[in-house]
Parts: sequence; C-alpha cells; structure tokens
Amino acid sequence: MRWMPLPIAARPQRGVGVVAAMFVLVVLSVLGAAIARLGWTQQISSAQDMDGARAQRAANSGAEWGLYQALRGSWTSCNGASQTLTAMKADLGMIVTVTCNHDSYVEGQTGAGDPPVFTDRTIKVYRIDAVACNAAVSCPDATRVGSIGYIERRRQVQASDQ
Repeated sequence: MRWMPLPIAARPQRGVGVVAAMFVLVVLSVLGAAIARLGWTQQISSAQDMDGARAQRAANSGAEWGLYQALRGSWTSCNGASQTLTAMKADLGMIVTVTCNHDSYVEGQTGAGDPPVFTDRTIKVYRIDAVACNAAVSCPDATRVGSIGYIERRRQVQASDQ
C-alpha cells in the first residue's frame, strides 16, 4: 500500500505547541518582573525603616538637648528660641531643628514667717519640639516632603521648672 497524503481538512493541526510555548514564556517573564519589582520594593522599604529609626534617635537626642538648654542651659526664657543641630549629620545622616516655647502659670501661694507672708508660686512649663530629617539645610524641608527618600520624625516634650 502506498502512502497518500490526507486532504487538507483531514490533516491534524500543527503550530499549537508554538503558541502554547510563547504563552508560557510571556507568563514566566511577567512573573520574573513581578518578583524583581517586589525585591526592589522590599529593599527600599527596609532602607526607609532604617533611616526612620535613625531620624527617631536624632529627634529624641534633640529633645533631650532642648530640655537641658531650657532647664539648665542658655534658654531660660526660651519663647521662640530655635537652633538647628548639624553635628549628627556625619553619624546618622540627620539634622535636627529644636524649638522651645514656655508658658508661666501661677499655681498657689507659698507663705513663710510669723505672720506668714504669702507670695505667688510661678511655674514655667516648657514645650520642646525637635524635628529630625535627612534634609541638607533645615527641618522640616517642605520641598522634599512626599519624595521617596525623605525621612522626618518629630518629638515633642513638656517639662516644668518645679
């Protein structure tokens, strides 16, 4: 028996394997791109977490420095006093802007002597605001807020002189 070609309508279809292979390649390349993007996003997120921790440490240090200046240092009347600390730029990559305000309150009276002489007891309440960021000049940096590499942390504390 001699082999005879089948009519075109009866022939099995060819080329389906090529289409399936192309589809698998496209799906695998999209999956690879998604995994690469996920790795990049995790790396950026991790770096921002580290910078955030550094900024929090810098803000805490700035608040402590401000409290010292208000209670024991040169800011005894600190209304509106402000200073930018740049010493942490080398170690932490952060600068800190510290501001101080205070309010005075009369809280009771104290008396001494016989008969007692009463005088008002005045208490100062200091509010220290320390803002740490990775800006070049001062914190907060309104031009960089919302950018991908900008980190800012704020620490506010209150203390009284009594």
